[in-house]
Amino acid sequence: LVPDQFQMCRRNVEVMHSIVRAARQTKNVCQKTFSDMRWNCSSIRRAPSFGPDLLKGTRESAFVYALAAAAAPHSIPPACTSGELPLCSCGSVPSEVPGPDFRWGGCGDNLRYGLQLGAAFADSPLKSSKLGTQALKATNLHNNAVGRQVLSDSLDTKCKCHGVSGSCSVKTCWKGLPNLDEIASDLKSKYLAAIKVTHRLIGPRKQLIPKEMDVRPVKETDLVYLINSPDYCTPNLHLGSLGTQDRQCNKTSAGSGSCNLMCCGRGYNAYTEEVVERCHCKYHWCCYVVCKRCRRKVERYVCK
Repeated sequence: LVPDQFQMCRRNVEVMHSIVRAARQTKNVCQKTFSDMRWNCSSIRRAPSFGPDLLKGTRESAFVYALAAAAAPHSIPPACTSGELPLCSCGSVPSEVPGPDFRWGGCGDNLRYGLQLGAAFADSPLKSSKLGTQALKATNLHNNAVGRQVLSDSLDTKCKCHGVSGSCSVKTCWKGLPNLDEIASDLKSKYLAAIKVTHRLIGPRKQLIPKEMDVRPVKETDLVYLINSPDYCTPNLHLGSLGTQDRQCNKTSAGSGSCNLMCCGRGYNAYTEEVVERCHCKYHWCCYVVCKRCRRKVERYVCK
């Protein structure tokens, strides 16, 4: 933690539970989102001792910074709603006029409060740290802002029906956030379309501009990176690559998780695994389900 984060922690101790929750979510959601890719975000488990894949301005670090920057303000509003945080409550009533079939009510997510504290916590190390180049700081700050923008854009109208016998004659609606998995999915699309940039003096100040001349200007919604990533096929600690040996792959897929792409052409080994799962489930009135446990053999494939 940098001094600004220490001060924020002392002033807002109760918020730190949400920050810790956001850090855990970032780890889990990142690994889930990239489970079918050669780089599967496993290095995030080594936090705060990151490797080159997350320290040198790669495409992968762009995704992680954006996701972490979105996770903190995503984690704080539910704590406001539940009464866990005394200094905030439900979000304000939307300014837009409700439709004829619904009214504003419920307890909307207080995204404004979440963004305020989340941005202060996530950006302060990049603004005060002496480590890293100006280009790297500017890149990480930009990607943090992209993560928060994607989160803001995801705020959507959610409703609950009221009426006789379950009808929906009246709806109460509020503004709420989706699961962090959905935010991560949007950021993964931006990761795949990320722009390689350089930090150059344009007019009175330095700006992030595309490295290649024929690429369109960088938008506020684009993830950006400074250096190319390795292919992550073979282990190389200097590049932050753990390789894909022994990674599970999908023999029938044609996507990134296919055995051909995941194994980088090295081939794969097959083995049989016995799995136990629920089966022959029956609903009993009222109100429980009884299932049997069945065993079946599944063929797995792992990269050579």
